[in-house]
Parts: sequence; structure tokens; C-alpha cells
Amino acid sequence: MSAVNQERLYQVILAPIISEKSTFVADKNEQVVFKVAIDATKPEIRAAVETLFKVQVESVQVLNIKGKQKRFGRTVGRRKDWKKAYVCLKPGQQIEFASAE
Repeated sequence: MSAVNQERLYQVILAPIISEKSTFVADKNEQVVFKVAIDATKPEIRAAVETLFKVQVESVQVLNIKGKQKRFGRTVGRRKDWKKAYVCLKPGQQIEFASAE
């Protein structure tokens, strides 16, 4: 991989999503949920997860989340749209986010 692609991989994944639903999905289907860049593609997400976490990815599903409309008094504002990725890991693979204390 070239240096440009390597730098791009570090910008694709923004944060892991740790919620009740994502924990349930992780236990049941060996999937991990990430907030990703809005312009990220499935192959980029796959490559980023494999290089950053040293795991093997089986598949990637992507959702575009529309930003909610919010009101501030008379002014109507809108939250940003964002993208969520469900990354399915190969059997036996796992990513641990909890810090050891």
C-alpha cells in the first residue's frame, strides 16, 4: 500500500459505538460497530479495521444515519448526517475495547 492509502485508513474509522444494541450484536453475531467517515467505502472500512486491529474481516454492512432536526426557540437547526458500519469478523476473531484496570 502507498503512503496516501495508509494515511486514509487512519481517517476512515472515527470511533467505536459502544451501546446496548452494539454489545448485543457483538455477542450474538461476532460483529463490531463503528462510526466511520461519511465518504468511506466498504473496502476502505475493511482494510482499516484489518490493519488497525490486526483481525480478519468477513463482511461489512453500512448505514447512512440522517441527522435529526432540532429547534432552538424559533430557529430550526439540523444535526449532521453520519455513517455507521457493522463489521462482521471471521470466527474466533475479536476486538476488545474495554480497558484493563
